[in-house]
Amino acid sequence: MIKTDIIIIGAGPVGLFAVFEAGLMKLKCHVIDAIPIPGGQLSEIYPKKPIYDIPGFPSILAGELIDNLMKQASPFKPGFTLGERAESIVRKKNGEFVVTTNKGTKHIAPIIFIAGGLGSFEPRKPKIDNIEFFEDKGVNYFVKEPALFEEKKIFISGGGDSALDWAIYFAENFKNNVGLIHRSNFFRAHNDSVLKMQNLCKKGKISLYTNSEVISLNGNNFLESIVVKNSDGNTSKYFLDCWLPLFGLSPKLGPISNWDLEIEKNAIKVDNTLDYQTNIEGIFAIGDVNTYPGKLKLILCGFHEATLAVQSAYKIINPTKKVVLKYTTVQGIKGFD
Repeated sequence: MIKTDIIIIGAGPVGLFAVFEAGLMKLKCHVIDAIPIPGGQLSEIYPKKPIYDIPGFPSILAGELIDNLMKQASPFKPGFTLGERAESIVRKKNGEFVVTTNKGTKHIAPIIFIAGGLGSFEPRKPKIDNIEFFEDKGVNYFVKEPALFEEKKIFISGGGDSALDWAIYFAENFKNNVGLIHRSNFFRAHNDSVLKMQNLCKKGKISLYTNSEVISLNGNNFLESIVVKNSDGNTSKYFLDCWLPLFGLSPKLGPISNWDLEIEKNAIKVDNTLDYQTNIEGIFAIGDVNTYPGKLKLILCGFHEATLAVQSAYKIINPTKKVVLKYTTVQGIKGFD
């Protein structure tokens, strides 16, 4: 039985930052994640993708952000149970929670933070008969190592941030010949990304195909070409090295949905007027896994939620002690020079 002050379910950026905030309050944390390495989606799906909205970092790679968060949390010596999924939560008579993983590892604490991001997830796949045959043989849903795509003829499908971010990245960094296919004239990505993409189109670095979609894949052992159909019904064949259908992720809460938490639209409802606590006292949900009026699924918003949740967790664990806000500019952090 692993005993701690706060069990954090989810080792993504928000969960790791919660370790730091809890450490400032002298609270110990133990982190559980089904992925065998810390970082959540940032490590598993796009470690080399640049992130632009972390305060103080005009641009930082996702994997680098995780490295920094791990270093930031390290003075507080968190525990980790990785490669195991939190399967069940049981509340004991004394109010403490027991969290058991799918491998039988038990953890006990008076507080739980659920920081599971989107939960378990899988890519949204287009409905093309032979797409599974070409997976990892020319069809990729994620970009873990961008260098593997250098100097290749790439087509990307999608109109959201991920599709435009990678199209821009390849066009700017590797001088790839990039084709961008989108089913509409309108993009869901940030305006800045749309403007960058349009400028790269004018420079001939990105070829844009709007009101179009891929309808078939061709090749022997590896993908060799795609057929694209536009809204007029015309089809064109394009030869390529790889196709990236980036239509986002389909989130699934998994075991979380069986924990008697209030769920709304595949997310955990929380009270955002105070501390992001769920309908069960002592269980908080922070980051992309939660929902409340005005919710924004941004990492920096998750950092804010983690900070407030830690303050309330301290009060629950130490009901007779006064919460004293810790200013790191005054007290510093032991272990950092």
